[in-house]
Amino acid sequence: MIRSRVLAVAAVVATATTLAACGTDSAGGGDAGPPQPGGTLRYGLSGAPTCSDPAQSGTNQTIYVARQIVDSLTDQDPATGKITPWLAKSWEVSPDAKVFTFHLADGVTFSDGTPLTADSVRDTFDAITKLGAAKATLGTSYLTGYVGTTAVDKLTARVEFKAPNAQFLQASSTPQLGILAASTNAKPAEARCAGDNIGSGPFTYASYKQDQSVTLAKRAGYSWGSAVFAHQGEAYLDKIEFTVVPESGVRTGSLVSGQLDAISDALSQDEPQISSAGGRVLSTSNPGLVFGLQPNFTRGVLRDPVVRQALLPAIDRKQLVDTVLGPQFKPATSVLAANTPGYVDQSLTYDPAKAKSLLEQAGWVPGPDGIRVRNGERLSAAVTFSAVFAGNQAILELVQQQLKQIGFDLKLDLVSTPESLARSASKDFDFSYGNSTRADGDILRTSFALAGRNLNGRGPIPALDAALDGQLSTIDTAARNAQLATAQREVLSNGLYIPTIELSQAIGAGRNTHDVKFEASARLQFFDTWVSGR
Repeated sequence: MIRSRVLAVAAVVATATTLAACGTDSAGGGDAGPPQPGGTLRYGLSGAPTCSDPAQSGTNQTIYVARQIVDSLTDQDPATGKITPWLAKSWEVSPDAKVFTFHLADGVTFSDGTPLTADSVRDTFDAITKLGAAKATLGTSYLTGYVGTTAVDKLTARVEFKAPNAQFLQASSTPQLGILAASTNAKPAEARCAGDNIGSGPFTYASYKQDQSVTLAKRAGYSWGSAVFAHQGEAYLDKIEFTVVPESGVRTGSLVSGQLDAISDALSQDEPQISSAGGRVLSTSNPGLVFGLQPNFTRGVLRDPVVRQALLPAIDRKQLVDTVLGPQFKPATSVLAANTPGYVDQSLTYDPAKAKSLLEQAGWVPGPDGIRVRNGERLSAAVTFSAVFAGNQAILELVQQQLKQIGFDLKLDLVSTPESLARSASKDFDFSYGNSTRADGDILRTSFALAGRNLNGRGPIPALDAALDGQLSTIDTAARNAQLATAQREVLSNGLYIPTIELSQAIGAGRNTHDVKFEASARLQFFDTWVSGR
């Protein structure tokens, strides 16, 4: 039963050996010739974007859309991880990593015609801090300790922090810190989700229908693309039409029949059908926090640190990959994915005997149904999750079976993505299941610091807190990576996270769709994409 159930949701991806693989090939077979400008790309999203505002974006499907309308101060090369120019043509970082000075490109305008200036940088960052962590979760974490931005002159912005913030340069490449026009920055959070955000990006919003569809139109006159882009000037596509298609079979059928040109979350059983129609599956691994269970330290049996420790060796991660996902996925070997800067292998070994021994020593004994009990309390907790990734339910069903073997009763609580986010924010869960993508090890601070999300509801852990702060204090890569290594060990040894698998993206592209590319954080960038044959 499980074998057939999980194979139906397995995604086909390729393991990346660099920071993130670039899916740069044309989708169709043979030489498609030089890129052809014009045409509309019809894209099938596997889930609805949660908000049209790049600053408030978080899920992959949201960022696929929002990334296209906003430019960032910098970009990150997906092959090397190097930070490269975009809106800023150059920059300086103070030795103490407190001051970042950006020299902006001249002649850049927002889609409402207003010019990009140093004031735009200041207004954007100020607005993100006003949105707050509840709305702009990632952006506010990147701006931790933000003092303010000074317009030194029209095209020079000096960004200052009260404490070292070495991660900020990479953060300046993310869509969450993309620079927006004054008209957008002046709006309250809810209004910014309505689809009329004004950026300087290669596309603009033409229409936005929540939970249904989004249409983007090419920005005429765009000429300030990232140094990572394959060409300069305007984007090739005239339009991108995003349609929300939650059912995987419907997405694939629409791709094969030519009703869609590309789709999210291509599944393994559909690859032969896609290939036979002349298409292909493009893939890359996500850097950042792997998929895992994050326990709430304030509730039920998860208050017991021994229980949390016992869960680490109780999960057979290789079985999750082999049974649910296939050989091209990777079992988690740390809190961070293997292609994340600062990653260190933590050797997450499957050892159910060790898990049982830990529980028995802590007084958890098998009950009549095999589930352990202590002082009349069952060893049971629920995991709250959503279907942001097609394999989530099947993975957790298998984890449920694995944990039952050590006497732990894991209950599955599938909810919508908005409810999952709300439950996480209010800490209304036992376990929260998810991941967080970023091509920088600072994602550990975002996820686990006392002043970060801290979904665990934990108190001080001196070694962890010192490491999370310490990695912000140096721009020396080796010294920073040493702090990140300590942080990974401390997260696991204190049971803050129970890793399962590394996430990958798998995009189905039709025969006439070319150069669909992944940026450094494994999200799509459509600037170089083009279509042929119509």
